[in-house]
Amino acid sequence: MAKEFKKSSMYMDQTSEALENGHIASKSFDDDGRLKRTVIGSGVLSLAWAIAQLGWVAGPAVLMAFSFITYFTSTLLADSYRCPGPLHGTRNYTYMDVVRSHLGGFKVQLCGLAQYANLVGVTIGYTITASISGTGHVRTTLTGTTVGVDVSASDKVWRSFQAIGDIAFAYAYSTVLIEIQAISPLPVDNDTLKSQPPENKVMKKASLVGVSTTTVFYVLCGCVGYAAFGNKAPGNFLTGFGFYEPFWLIDFANVCIAVHLIGAYQVFAQPIFGFVEKLSTQKWPQNKFITKEHTLNIPLLLHGSSSYNINFFRLVWRTSYVVITAVIAMIFPFFNDFLGLIGAASFYPLTVYFPIEMHIAQAKIPKYSFTWTWLKILSWACLIVSLVAAAGSLQGLAHDVKKYKPFKTQ
Repeated sequence: MAKEFKKSSMYMDQTSEALENGHIASKSFDDDGRLKRTVIGSGVLSLAWAIAQLGWVAGPAVLMAFSFITYFTSTLLADSYRCPGPLHGTRNYTYMDVVRSHLGGFKVQLCGLAQYANLVGVTIGYTITASISGTGHVRTTLTGTTVGVDVSASDKVWRSFQAIGDIAFAYAYSTVLIEIQAISPLPVDNDTLKSQPPENKVMKKASLVGVSTTTVFYVLCGCVGYAAFGNKAPGNFLTGFGFYEPFWLIDFANVCIAVHLIGAYQVFAQPIFGFVEKLSTQKWPQNKFITKEHTLNIPLLLHGSSSYNINFFRLVWRTSYVVITAVIAMIFPFFNDFLGLIGAASFYPLTVYFPIEMHIAQAKIPKYSFTWTWLKILSWACLIVSLVAAAGSLQGLAHDVKKYKPFKTQ
């Protein structure tokens, strides 16, 4: 995505030339005349703790419920990738574009607020995770932590709500589904006229494989972690259990988490970077600091080129963002509560509400019909779940803030 902004003028010229020559769908351009792009969340660490709060019955059941809902709404979102219109419509390259095409109005701004606030939160959460990534008999029960033994009655309720938010965070994938779907449009074979499957069908298969695979790992991490640590399962099962032997194994696991989060941070940060840079370019097109590209000659650069374009605004803005999120993560290093709040806040609007509303608009489902009714019931039920999860996480944050010391880990 960053490359599009870096070389926008060159891309516009290439696109115009392609349109003039009639080569709209080719190996280099998609059928909108746009140059093709080529390019396990940290929530898994808290799943053992989440299962410990919910127990052997409710814990796996909640995991599977979120898995099903995420996959179902992801298929609806994948169907919204193209605008309504002839020839399957033009592509939408961002979540906001999808909402603009199908719903319009103030919901576009609502989507942008939800998506980018969530992405900022995720990058902060990933920073917290990366920074902290470096027995005897255990007791488990069907209902998880025991009132009067492990926790008080009120703590049991609040922690159960927070656990739901932690599980929701683990499935925070719809936030960037459209951006991922737009990364690699399918190639078109002009020589053989071979029919290619539509992007939505490909994305549905990818979602099925992806959600199924992550669910297997989530169940293993959550349930095996609960079996290993019992009702005293830590919030982060790589750093919070009090013993670190064998040292090499724990260190290796933390290195793997850190390496993964470096890449994951980039995936979730790129839409934020792109949004701000595009908005700034449109608002101040004459500002050279924002728009001017400076060419640096670098020997042995990949792709056979010895030059690299650098933009000072992009450099300053992205560096500042990383620094600010890192400082926030250091000030508020509340791993579990923070992940739960992010999951609760993002799950309903981005994973449930918008995909369902766009499907209703796209399919022109009659109001109060059977399909409309059960989709609305699903939407409202998920709203209630998100609200109680947010309440649990906010209670946990309020409790942590009372005793926290800035720039200290828990």
